[in-house]
Amino acid sequence: MITREQIPTVLDHPVYDTDDNKIGDARHVFLDDVTGRPEWVSVKTGLFGTSESFVPITNASMVEDHLKVPYPKDKVKDAPNVDVDAGGHLSEQEEHRLYEHYGVDWDAAWQQATRPGADREAGTADDAMTRSEEQMHVGIERQETGRARLRKYVVTEEVQQTVPVRHEEVRVEREPITDANRDAATAGPDISEAEHEVTLHAERPVTRTEAEPVERVRLTTDERTEQETVTGKVRKEKIEADVPDEDDKRQR
Repeated sequence: MITREQIPTVLDHPVYDTDDNKIGDARHVFLDDVTGRPEWVSVKTGLFGTSESFVPITNASMVEDHLKVPYPKDKVKDAPNVDVDAGGHLSEQEEHRLYEHYGVDWDAAWQQATRPGADREAGTADDAMTRSEEQMHVGIERQETGRARLRKYVVTEEVQQTVPVRHEEVRVEREPITDANRDAATAGPDISEAEHEVTLHAERPVTRTEAEPVERVRLTTDERTEQETVTGKVRKEKIEADVPDEDDKRQR
């Protein structure tokens, strides 16, 4: 049996069925109008928790960090739909349909809720009215925002480099006839025609390319923490007292 003091440990915690299969997470706890004890819990089910199913928690229990209910998972997911936003209250007709779905006798449940000592057990044996408020619980989910990739491609650039080059030029040298070179100068005919050829050389730049590794590049991620404000709507109950004024008292 779940008490009012255990409600904070039930909300937003996992709910498991009789075979220890997770059904979903507890969203709301509804109290009995007579005893004020927890009577129903709404469980977020379906893909991404888009649906809510009602489960009786009269015979439920807290096991470590989750709520265990005495019903199979399929039974809970097939429960009649109830408008949980309709004032935060279950009508008598809705309770009838839910009790019938779970095979709970309506009269027996009513007698259990109103039997002597039930109010004392729940700690509500007085004429006080309970005021409840919804609390907004903000969670965080991780989702993909984009993808970064490295792409290697080839570009052609023009580079310049200056190098020294050499070349040969023709220079005519004339020397007078001396005793040292007279024999070489008179070795040929006195008057004749002749040619003498000299091969010229020049250097020119020659380029070649080879690939060399210059750096390694990789993608890494840095995590940044930012403050983001979340706005939501919560409902709360207000209690007003209608009391007679002094004029009404004097008239009585």
